[in-house]
Amino acid sequence: MSISRIFANFVAVVGGTMVAIRHAKDGALPPAWGEAPKIPVARPQGSVPTLKMPTARGWKPGEAPVAAPGLKVNAFAAGLQHPRWIEVLPSGDVLVAEALGQAGAVRTIFDYAMLTTMRRAAAVGVSPNRITLLRDKDGDGTAEIAEPFLEKLNQPFGMALVGETFYVGNTDGLLAFPYSAGTGRVTGPGRKLATFKPGGHWTRSILPSRDGSKLYVGVGSLSNIGESGMEAEVGRAAVYEVDPVAGTSRIFASGLRNAVGLAWEPQTGALWTVVNERDGLGDETPPDYLTSVVDGGFYGWPYCYWGQTVDDRVPQDRDAVARALTPDYALGGHTASLGLCWHPAGTLPGYPDGMVIGQHGSWNRSKLSGYKVVFVPFENGRPSGPPRDILTGFLAPDERHSYGRPVGVAIARDGALLVADDVGDVIWRVKGA
Repeated sequence: MSISRIFANFVAVVGGTMVAIRHAKDGALPPAWGEAPKIPVARPQGSVPTLKMPTARGWKPGEAPVAAPGLKVNAFAAGLQHPRWIEVLPSGDVLVAEALGQAGAVRTIFDYAMLTTMRRAAAVGVSPNRITLLRDKDGDGTAEIAEPFLEKLNQPFGMALVGETFYVGNTDGLLAFPYSAGTGRVTGPGRKLATFKPGGHWTRSILPSRDGSKLYVGVGSLSNIGESGMEAEVGRAAVYEVDPVAGTSRIFASGLRNAVGLAWEPQTGALWTVVNERDGLGDETPPDYLTSVVDGGFYGWPYCYWGQTVDDRVPQDRDAVARALTPDYALGGHTASLGLCWHPAGTLPGYPDGMVIGQHGSWNRSKLSGYKVVFVPFENGRPSGPPRDILTGFLAPDERHSYGRPVGVAIARDGALLVADDVGDVIWRVKGA
């Protein structure tokens, strides 16, 4: 047996033992959800934190996620390669960014254990680095055409079409390409509008302002709590505002460890995002969250979480803690909430106004969480009640393997909900039954 295999087995055994001890000690923790979540006291896990992730299995023929009552689901497109994000064009064509995380530097036992865990879950590897166009020509809810739209990118994620310009969020920057409707693909060269530090939390989501004059871009942190030094985090853990005409950019809001999905709430016009919080403090501590994003707002990372709850593992900045804002709605610990889109009332039958959230699923808690698509209702511009499941069944009951993992969500031109599944290599389509 190789040294690396022996080491991996050692980490798995020690990690599993620590999970069992902690679970017996803590008991069943209630999920931290809603506007006033019950967040357990932090219990730092030290150098061997909880590491648990199901092996990626994918879907066998005839298998699919479980749709909520009154809904049905079908595969809109299959056979993709790690589809992560979705953009619906005015024509009704659907664009899918196919990209994969890259293995980072291995400096500690935790780095090695995390990398081994992520590989087993198909979360790192060779990135396809492309955007694919899907077209349902006959309107039967299944794409008959899948063809290249834009290739040779660098971990593409967010996409946006504004007028005759197509924007792509590469991990290292925001690119703009000329695009003419009906051409079927981008052919001209792109130009870089903004540069971002690559690596770490590598996704770069994009949301245009209502008038198209600005672009908002999510840029995640390099690390969990700044353990690589805060100099490496300069310009990260933020939402940017980019002026594509002037070619300028600025940090719109900061202290957001990994803000991914972005959406507009139409009644108030507020910008909303979902954020992945830090690891190593317990199963439900702190929760990931859905929040409105205010200009100049600071949301606590890395010094504190859920308002002004101090993280004692981090060298402190009292002034930063004092101005930290409390998020609007907790989404449970380590659910890896990534996808976000606004859902107008009645788009799915029986669902009011609200936000749809793709929860990619945890890898770092004793009982796994997420692995589903949920809906948070809104009233008067704010969350207004408990979440509702839309799609479940991505995770095996014994938690040993996952059939799929939801990421991006979007509303198609015909009102169907589209869900990117990067383990199943599928785009799912949800409609009324």
